[in-house]
Amino acid sequence: MRLVTSDQMRKIDKITIEKIGIPGLELMEKAGLGSALVGKKILDEKVKGKKVIIFCGKGNNGGDGFVVGRYLSRWGAKVEFYLLGKKEEVKGDALTNLKKAVGLKLTIKQVSKEKELPAELKADLIVDAIFGTGFKGKATGLEEEVIQLINSSGIKVLSIDIPSGLEADTGSVEGICVKATATSTMGLPKVGQFFFPGKSFCGKVEVIDIGVPQKVIDEQKLNLNLITEEEVKNILPERPGDAHKGTCGKVFLIAGSTGMTGAATLASLSCLKAGAGMAILGAPKTLNEIFEIKLTEVMTKPLPDVKKRGALALRGLGEIMQILKWADCVALGPGLGQHFETIELIRRLVTRIELPMVIDADGLNAIAKDSSILNQAKAPLILTPHIGELSRLINVPIDEIEKDRIKYARESAKKFNCVLVFKGAPTIIGEPEGQVYVNPTGNAGMATAGSGDVLTGIIVGLLAQMIFQKNQDIKKSMLESALSGVYIHGLCGDLAKEEKGEMGMIAGDMMEKLPEVLKKLTTKE
Repeated sequence: MRLVTSDQMRKIDKITIEKIGIPGLELMEKAGLGSALVGKKILDEKVKGKKVIIFCGKGNNGGDGFVVGRYLSRWGAKVEFYLLGKKEEVKGDALTNLKKAVGLKLTIKQVSKEKELPAELKADLIVDAIFGTGFKGKATGLEEEVIQLINSSGIKVLSIDIPSGLEADTGSVEGICVKATATSTMGLPKVGQFFFPGKSFCGKVEVIDIGVPQKVIDEQKLNLNLITEEEVKNILPERPGDAHKGTCGKVFLIAGSTGMTGAATLASLSCLKAGAGMAILGAPKTLNEIFEIKLTEVMTKPLPDVKKRGALALRGLGEIMQILKWADCVALGPGLGQHFETIELIRRLVTRIELPMVIDADGLNAIAKDSSILNQAKAPLILTPHIGELSRLINVPIDEIEKDRIKYARESAKKFNCVLVFKGAPTIIGEPEGQVYVNPTGNAGMATAGSGDVLTGIIVGLLAQMIFQKNQDIKKSMLESALSGVYIHGLCGDLAKEEKGEMGMIAGDMMEKLPEVLKKLTTKE
């Protein structure tokens, strides 16, 4: 699903009205009806007899609010409007819907001063229709007081299009902002609803189909997307009834060193839990006994060690190249450490491996001093850096990258001709042709050691299956395994949060949720 800025959505609406010929009043009606249905859902489908307070601004967002109130009233709710301004200040389609509300004798209180507001709000639902997606800056004056009143009420809130006080293009909040239970957004989701701090104010985002023709959206050539559950369901390969371990993909993971056996364990187990048929973990010989105990289903391959230090030695290059003849794809990096011989081994592998490859963690750190080595790679690549690793790869300060994470994800994917999984809140995926994808799943509890290793395992495990089971171009499989892997990883984190809470969850908790998440996404309804 496309993700848009306020200007892009405004242009789409304008084309729909002026060139396609769908009246703005019709779009507003559908926006209001869709939002009213979200409000009904918040009320557990029990609208009759419930009190709903709707705060309306003087613009089209307020117009949507009047439509919402009309429908909720029709379904039996006791609706009370607070118009922030005078009726004569309302124009256009919003005025038409204000007049309809007046015609139905719905209660509309005009508020121009703070003293005209109630001291406290008593209702079952509040609808925020104050500012629309064009809002910039900081809420002040009467609107600031209203938002404060809403937030202090403890009542469930539905925001129309975007919580008032939030900038739709960036997710920034300069002053006070409505804290919504849910947000009904029109036509397409907005960028600021999925970037922090904005995301934390939106609650559940529900996209309302207001009747914009798909061809109008397609003609805009938008290059920012939101990963959706429906798309992930369509991406995941179907396992045939006659499948066996050899047809579900074989993965070779090169990972682990002294002190970081956990990274290799999490990555290799997650790979199998994501559905790969077989996995071999190539790790330092000194540590093999540990892995033989920790890993039951994963095969291990003891590789030459640097003087029994638990670090991969350069002389293991030949053995690794032999094992690669068995594999369908490779994961390189989790917990490999920073011994100079291991670094040199990684750099040589990057230029020699031809199988599809996921590079993470110490794999990325090993090539950071001269990232041009990535352009010598023969393999299709997925890189999974967090912001520190990306900073080292492209030699750009972290604070600079933070200003525009979308830009750097897009540019880095093109620079290295790879699928780039830029881990963070949210995780962003870039691909060489310029499309960028934003992941909506996940939570702050995933900021814990080993989370990235689980992600690497999931992505490479899915990739192995897609290579075998989906008859499509390898570039498409690389992108799809990254998109679905990131979404699934975040969903595992969300389920782990429900059970453990954000503070107490660890990476292993996310990994253990993989079967449940995959079952949910692959079960036919």
